[in-house]
Amino acid sequence: MKKSIIPLYTVKQIKKIEKIARKKGGVSSFEMMQQAAVSILIAVKEHYTTAQKITILCGSGNNAGEGYLFAQLAINLGYQIQIVCLSENTKSLETQIAKERIQGITSIKRTNNLSALKEPCDLFIDALLGIGLSRPLTRKYLKAVSIVNKNLSPVLSLDIPSGLNADTGQMMGNTAIKADKTITFIGHKTGMLTGNSSDYTGEIILANLGLETHISKIKPSTHLIQSIQLSPRLRTAHKGHFGHALIIGGNNHYAGAAQLAAISAVRTGAGLVSLATKKPYSKTAHIYHPEIMGYPIQTKKELKLIIEKASVLIVGPGLGQSKWSKTLWESIKDINKPKIVDADALNLLAKDPYYSDTWILTPHPGEAARLLNCTTSTILENRYESIKKIQKKYGGICVLKGAGTLICNNKQIYTNITGNPGMASGGMGDVLAGIIGGLVAQKYSLFQAAQAGVYFHGLAADKSSTYYGERGLSASQLFKYIQQLINT
Repeated sequence: MKKSIIPLYTVKQIKKIEKIARKKGGVSSFEMMQQAAVSILIAVKEHYTTAQKITILCGSGNNAGEGYLFAQLAINLGYQIQIVCLSENTKSLETQIAKERIQGITSIKRTNNLSALKEPCDLFIDALLGIGLSRPLTRKYLKAVSIVNKNLSPVLSLDIPSGLNADTGQMMGNTAIKADKTITFIGHKTGMLTGNSSDYTGEIILANLGLETHISKIKPSTHLIQSIQLSPRLRTAHKGHFGHALIIGGNNHYAGAAQLAAISAVRTGAGLVSLATKKPYSKTAHIYHPEIMGYPIQTKKELKLIIEKASVLIVGPGLGQSKWSKTLWESIKDINKPKIVDADALNLLAKDPYYSDTWILTPHPGEAARLLNCTTSTILENRYESIKKIQKKYGGICVLKGAGTLICNNKQIYTNITGNPGMASGGMGDVLAGIIGGLVAQKYSLFQAAQAGVYFHGLAADKSSTYYGERGLSASQLFKYIQQLINT
């Protein structure tokens, strides 16, 4: 499997890169600020070609300094510039110098009156807070953010939309600037690509400020999956080379969930696919897809005979939490075979925690909260910490679903941003479980299968929504795109 990835950094790591650039590269903080201002000007000229009247919203930190230096450059090129400053203080010498640079430029309109934000303009530059934010916004800042968000003018945020935590993506005060583009400096930040942040960052533009050599000296916190390509098959391959995926689930009223997982495993390329389910549904498995073998299961003994033939178990889709469900779960949880654990299997696991290195857990935030015995809001506050806690407690690989899905083993975290809001419909998780299980059947490692499964699942939804639209997108509409994409 080949993949292309992009490094993501925490605020602490960005600060380390800046420190290396100063000490070993001889690049001063002010020079970095100047280069950022040039990058902002380039972004404005490239992406906002008709903008002439620009309002810059400034705070007291280095983002404000970058805003001031941009104003100096832009006014010399004929732009109309208004600066709305929320703080007369400056937190660094560099910001103070930048502020002094524009003091004598009379053509730049400056004010601390928030009502100026309501005036018409072609573009807002959000130079308010940046990546250093670690506490809730004060009332004045909240008001400024609210005014900008109600204005119809586009917003270019500097480094990160003001109000977002750069490490976690959590809003610091229940709101943040809603930018249509964000120019981020030095490296991508971990919090910009998961959780709430995806509703606020818009298109992300990276400006590394010419610090490539220094950036390479810091190991990133995590990586963004940019693309994945599966290995080609040998011409002499046969179905035995690609494993036997067994889906265990499909309780009363939930047969469709198990069917979705089974069909997904077929379309992903598993050599054989079987479905262990309630007796009535086992008789109809082949109707949905002739290649699926259906087995009626009532007892542990019946399940054990089928498990012996399987190379990977996909347990949970439509499983339920009945006596039958618990019997099946208890009979497989400690079996030494690869397992994808989803849906109600996760809920059963949460009630009786168990550790294994042979499974992939695929919780959404609500299921993750049950696994950690906390609230869903706690999970969302820091998705990175949450997934690490789940992996440490339960072992194996964890996939924390949601906007900016995270994939974690005991050493690394990968972030995936394929997918769209159309996936907020029943059955999507069952399809994902089937894709991942189909890849494990084909002898990809658990970590590889989890990454590729999440990536192709989201990409198939993106392709499908391009054709059908997001509203009304159903899980079964992904099937043909799954097969196309894993062969591309």
